[in-house]
Amino acid sequence: MHWLKRAVFLLCLTPLVWLLALALLGELGANPIEAVIRYLGDWALRLLLLTLVATPLRLLTGWTWPVRLRRMLGLFAFFYAVLHLCSYVVLDQFFAWDIIWEDIVERPFITMGMLAFLLLLPLALTSSHASMRRLGRHWKRLHRLIYPAAILAVAHFTLMVKADLREPLFYAVILAVLLGLRLLPAPRRHPVTRET
Repeated sequence: MHWLKRAVFLLCLTPLVWLLALALLGELGANPIEAVIRYLGDWALRLLLLTLVATPLRLLTGWTWPVRLRRMLGLFAFFYAVLHLCSYVVLDQFFAWDIIWEDIVERPFITMGMLAFLLLLPLALTSSHASMRRLGRHWKRLHRLIYPAAILAVAHFTLMVKADLREPLFYAVILAVLLGLRLLPAPRRHPVTRET
């Protein structure tokens, strides 16, 4: 399992390495700041959806190893969300807090994105085993915030796209399927009977 976690860790870092390579080569296009913000947001959303895959996969297959990767994937989703937000605040708005606040209040897609980030924040802060022990049964209840966070993240992306809605609708369908699978009854395990 350790080798798998290391491999997933490196795979999750690959998009950031690729972005840095594109930046160094000057391959970010005519609007590099927008490209960086969009790219980081895309990967935050993809990893957030991957985090939600673990439980349905366990319910459908009985595999437990995806659940063991869930925390790492969730933290990487938050990591890319932080980079996405920081690139907007620093590169796009240059810490102009009045304009940023105006954007949050007046532009629905930024409102949705900020709400999604605020819901993910306590999940990242309480992702450790120590927090799980300290919060007890409340930990699972708190971490259900990932569902509205994912819905808001998909809404953020959908409202941001002005023309071609195919990609955000693709993510919306994936999210709907992942959430729908959680409503299915868990498969019943039949006890193993020994032959006499």
